[in-house]
Amino acid sequence: MTQAITPYESVIIDEPSCGQSSTLAATFIFAHGAGADKTHPFMQTIAKGLAAKGIRVVRFDFPYMVKRQQDGKRRPPDRAPKLLEAYTQVIEQFANQPLVIGGKSMGGRMASLLAEHPQVRAIACLGFPFHPPGKPERYKGEHLASLSKPCLILQGQRDTFGSQAEVELFPLSRSVSVQYLPDGDHSFAPRKSSGYRLEDNLAWAIESLAQFIGEVYDEK
Repeated sequence: MTQAITPYESVIIDEPSCGQSSTLAATFIFAHGAGADKTHPFMQTIAKGLAAKGIRVVRFDFPYMVKRQQDGKRRPPDRAPKLLEAYTQVIEQFANQPLVIGGKSMGGRMASLLAEHPQVRAIACLGFPFHPPGKPERYKGEHLASLSKPCLILQGQRDTFGSQAEVELFPLSRSVSVQYLPDGDHSFAPRKSSGYRLEDNLAWAIESLAQFIGEVYDEK
C-alpha cells in the first residue's frame, strides 16, 4: 500500500499483491460513502480483496471528510458539484490509463455521474443510493436510464436505499447490470436468522467486482 498526493489530500493505493506487475494492472478508483472515510473496514476489505486479485485500487477522501479528520467535527457531505470536482481531480491524476471508477453508496453515485469522462471505461457501485430510506419518491437514479458505459451495481436485497423488489422496477439502461447480495442491507450484512454471513457476501462482492473489472480491461 502506497500513498500519492492529489491537489487536496493524499490517496491510498492498494497495489496488486498476486505477483502481477502494477504497470499492467487494472485500476479501480473507489470512493467512500457519506458517513465513513476511505479507511472504514468495508472500504479496506473490498480494496485489499481486489488487490489480491491483481487489481490496483485507489481510495481517497472527499474534502468534507478531510476536514472532519483534521478537527474531529462531523460534517454533512459537500454538495454534488464539489464532490464531483474532487473525484475528477483523482481521475485526472491517473489519466494516463483507462479507469474503472466507483464507490460505496454516495461515492458510487458520484462516479456514475462522471461516466462520460474520456478516461473512464466503466463504473462499479456498491450499495447504490437510489433514494433516502423511507422516501422512494426522492429517486436519484434517473441518469442510469441513459448510461452508455458498462456499469455494475452490487445491491443488498434488503437495502433501504433501494431493495431488490424496488430496483427491479427502475428504468435502467441495458448497460447497467445489478447483482443482489443475499439478504444484505446497505453494507451487504445479512440477518443472522437468514443463514447467510457477511464474510460470504463480501467475498462474493469482491469476486463479482474482480470479474467485472477484468472483463472490462479484456475488451481493449
